[in-house]
Amino acid sequence: MDRREFLGAGVNLGAALAVRAVAAPAPDAGGHSIVLNVQADDAYAAIVPDFIGLGYEISSITRPGLLQPDNRVLLQLFHTLGAHGVVRVGGNTSDFAHYAASGPPVSSAKGTVVDDAALQRLGGFLAASGWKLIWGLNLGSGSEAEAIAEARSVRSIAQDRLLAFEIGNEPDLFARAGHRNADYGYEQWLAEYRRYKAALRAEFPGLPLAGPDAAGATDWVSRFATDEGSDAVLLTHHYYRGHQSPESTIDLLLGPDPKLQPQLDRLREASVRSGVPYRICEVNSFSGGGRPGVSDTMAGALWALDYLYTLAANGCAGVNMEAGINHLDFVSSYSPIGEDGVGVVQPKPEYYGLLAFALGGSGSLVRTAFETAPDALRAYATRSVQDALVLTLINKDAAATTIDVHLRGAARVDSAAIVRLNAPAVDAKQDIHLGGSQLTPHGTWKAAMTERTAVHSGRVRVGLPGYSAAICTVSG
Repeated sequence: MDRREFLGAGVNLGAALAVRAVAAPAPDAGGHSIVLNVQADDAYAAIVPDFIGLGYEISSITRPGLLQPDNRVLLQLFHTLGAHGVVRVGGNTSDFAHYAASGPPVSSAKGTVVDDAALQRLGGFLAASGWKLIWGLNLGSGSEAEAIAEARSVRSIAQDRLLAFEIGNEPDLFARAGHRNADYGYEQWLAEYRRYKAALRAEFPGLPLAGPDAAGATDWVSRFATDEGSDAVLLTHHYYRGHQSPESTIDLLLGPDPKLQPQLDRLREASVRSGVPYRICEVNSFSGGGRPGVSDTMAGALWALDYLYTLAANGCAGVNMEAGINHLDFVSSYSPIGEDGVGVVQPKPEYYGLLAFALGGSGSLVRTAFETAPDALRAYATRSVQDALVLTLINKDAAATTIDVHLRGAARVDSAAIVRLNAPAVDAKQDIHLGGSQLTPHGTWKAAMTERTAVHSGRVRVGLPGYSAAICTVSG
C-alpha cells in the first residue's frame, strides 16, 4: 500500500446479495421511531480495498494443513471476505520464534521454529488468496543476523504481496514479557529498531517497515511517527477491549469503551501529521484468548461490525482481527475462523460481523447523525465506487426500535433492499444468519433473502430488532 494513497476505493460484495425478496416488516404498532439523517453527498473518510485483515501468531505458520494453498475452505473464507486483504503474522510468539531454513518446524508458544517449507506453503496461500502480508521479526530474543536470514526467505515467498516487516511485537511490554529490563522504554527500543533497520536495509534496500506495533502505549506511535515517519510505510498499534476475566461480560463488550476514542484521536493525529497511514494490526474482544460465552457469540459479531466501522470513521487504514491459536497455545474463543489443529476450519460468530462489514464497508463513509438515540444504536453509511448508498444499522441493546431514515443530498431513490444479521439470542454460538443464510461448509455465502421496502420522498423506515444489524442498500 502506497502510504500516500491510503484513501482508495473499497471492496464491494453487492453481487452476493438477494436470492429471494420478501416484504419488509411493518414498523412498530405505536409508530415511534428514531430519526437518522444521512447526508449522502458529504463524504468524509474512504475505506481502502484491503481494510479487512486477519492476524495469526507466527506459531500458526507451522501448524499442519493451515495456511497452505490446498486448504480450500480457508482460502474460500478469505475470498468471501474480499479479493483484497492483509494477513499479519506475528504476535507474542514471534519474539520467541526462530528461523531455520531446513527445520525441523515447531509450533509452540515460546519455541516456534519456522522453516522454508512452511514459508513456501504460506507463499502459495498468499498467491492463491491475493492478500498481502505483514511479518513480525524477532526482536525480543533474536539477532540482526537471524532477522536478515528470515527476511530473505519471507521476501522470496511474499514477493509483491509483502506489505511490511515489523521489528518486535508489543515492545512497550518487553519488560513485562521478560525480554528486557524494567527500565526499558521507547528510546531503548528505537535504538534497537534502527540497528535492525540498518542491518536489514544494507541487505535489502527499500525494505518496507512498520512500527512500533505498540500494545497500548499510544505515545510510542506518536513519537515513532515523528522519528521514523519519513521512512515507515505504516504506523501500527494493538487494541483489546480488556483482558478476559469473569468481569468480561457481553454488556462490557457491547458497551462504550472510554479509552477507545482518545486513542484513535491520537493515532489519527500522528498519521495525518506524518502522512503515514495507521493500522490496528492486532485486535480482538478480550486478550488472553477471549471470554468463552462472550467472544464466541452473536455479541462478538455485533462488536466486530461496529468496531470496524468505528476505525474506518476515524481514518484508520485497516485492521487485523486475531484468529486461530494464541500465545497461550490454544485456539482463541474470539477467533473469527475456528480450526482444529490439522487444518480443518470453520467460520465462527465473529466472522459474520466481518462479512457484514464487507457488504457495506466499501467506497467512502458519508455523514450520519441521529437526532436522539441511545449509545447502543449505531449507524454508518457508505457511498460505494459504483455510487450505491449503503446504510449499516446496528442495535447492541435488547430493545427493538424503528429507525426513520431521512436521506439528504442523494439522487432520486425509490426502494431499499435490507439484509439482516441476526441470531436467536445475543449469547448464541450457533444459528447466526446474514441475509437469512449461513456460510456453507465450503466457506461460501450468498443471501437467501432480502427485504424490500419503499423509499418515499427520501425517507425509509427500518425496523431493527434487539441485538441485530441491518445492511440497507438504497437505489433508484
